[in-house]
Amino acid sequence: MQTNSAKSSILVSTPVLSEAGELYGKHGLARKTVVLFDDNTRKLFRDRVIGTLEQQGFRLLEITVPARESSKSFKAAYRLYGAMIEAGVDRSWNLLAIGGGVVGDLGGFIAASYYRGIPVVQCPTTLLAMTDSAIGGKVAINHPLGKNLIGFFHMPEMVLIDPSFLSTLPEREIFGGMAEVIKYGFIADLNFLRWLEQHFDRITSLEEPFISEAVRRSALIKADVVEKDFRETTGLRATLNFGHTFAHGLEKLAGFRGIRHGEAVTIGMACALALSHRLGYLDAADMQSGLDLIARFRLPAGLVNKRFLAHRADLLFENMFSDKKKLDSKLRFVLLRKPGEAFLLEENVEDLAVLEAIEEARKFFSTRTKR
Repeated sequence: MQTNSAKSSILVSTPVLSEAGELYGKHGLARKTVVLFDDNTRKLFRDRVIGTLEQQGFRLLEITVPARESSKSFKAAYRLYGAMIEAGVDRSWNLLAIGGGVVGDLGGFIAASYYRGIPVVQCPTTLLAMTDSAIGGKVAINHPLGKNLIGFFHMPEMVLIDPSFLSTLPEREIFGGMAEVIKYGFIADLNFLRWLEQHFDRITSLEEPFISEAVRRSALIKADVVEKDFRETTGLRATLNFGHTFAHGLEKLAGFRGIRHGEAVTIGMACALALSHRLGYLDAADMQSGLDLIARFRLPAGLVNKRFLAHRADLLFENMFSDKKKLDSKLRFVLLRKPGEAFLLEENVEDLAVLEAIEEARKFFSTRTKR
C-alpha cells in the first residue's frame, strides 16, 4: 500500500505505544510489523517496544542497522530487503521505524520501495526527528556526492512521538534538535519564536510541559506546511529549509563526519540571517535578535573551529552546490522578511553577497568561541 496522502496522524504522548494496537486498527494497518532499530535504539528501547507490541498481539520482524549516517545507503537497504523477503514479508505488512533521522529516513525509503510501497509508521527518538525528519514523508538515502539525493515522498500513516525517549540523549543531541525547533519560529510563527526565547533553558533541560509543547507546536507547524505544499510546487514547503543550503554545504565540506545535522543547521541559520539582512529584507535589529537566540546554543568550540572557522568562505560556498536545493545549477535560498515570515528567493543571488554573509557568520561564531 503506497501512502499518497499529504496528511499523517501525529500523536504526542507518554507512553505512546501503549495503545498501538488500537491505533493501527483505526488506520487500517495489520498487526504485522517490521520493526527497524539502530544499534543504539535497540539497546535502549528494544525490550520496551517489543514487549509492548507483543502484548497487543503483533507479529514482528526485528531488523537492526549500525547507528551511523553510512547506514543510509543502497548497501544497507539491499541487506534489509533480503531479510524481509526471507521472512515472508509482503505488502500486507508495515514498517515501524524506531530511531532518529537515519532510521526514519532509511525505514521510510525501504517502506516506499519494498513491494512498490508498504505503510510506514515513524516513532522518532531524537528531538531532531520528532520535530522535523519524521514528519512530512521525505525519505531518502545518501550518495557519496551528496546527502539525501535519492528518495521518495512517502507519508507515514502515523507519527508516534514519546518525549520520554529524549531522556536518553546527550546534551549535544538536544541542542542539535533545538535548531529545527527554533527554525519553525523563524519561518512561520513569531509568537512561538518569542515563547521559545522565554523558555529556551527549560526546553533544553527537557522540563515538562515545555518540552512536549515545543515538540507539539513544531510538529504541527511542519505538518501544516507539508499539507499545503506536499511536493514543493508552490515554494511554501521549501521555507522549511531555512539555513539548510548552508548547512548541507557544511556537512559536505566535513565529509558528513564530525558535525551533527542540527549543528550544521544552527550555523546555517546564522548565515541565512546575515544574508537576509545583507540583501535588504531583514532589518539589523531583527537579525541581531535571531543571532542572540542562536548564541544560546551550546555548540562545541572544537566543532565550530574545525568544521566552520577553519575553512575559507569560498570552500563552503563551493560545497553548497552539491545541495539538492539548487535548481538548474543555481542555489536557492530561504530568507526572512521578518521573524516569523520566510520566503523562497527565486532570483539569483550574487556570489559576493553569499560570501559576505558567510564571513559575517564566521565573525559571529569566532567571537562566541573566544568567550
